[in-house]
Amino acid sequence: MTITVPLVLLLGISTLLLVRAEKLSAGAGLVAMVFGFLLADSGAAPAIHHLVSGLLSDVQSLRL
Repeated sequence: MTITVPLVLLLGISTLLLVRAEKLSAGAGLVAMVFGFLLADSGAAPAIHHLVSGLLSDVQSLRL
């Protein structure tokens, strides 16, 4: 999937903006980041990757 890095950057920036806007505490943001790293190293990573790939291909096929 060629959009992995932009997707990670988008999610990282959105987490940072939520922390800066005080909609998400810094501790909760850190927990979300650690959870993401641990989840990426688990057996669920291929299924999540497949799900995200499918969702992104569906979004790309939409005609606005």
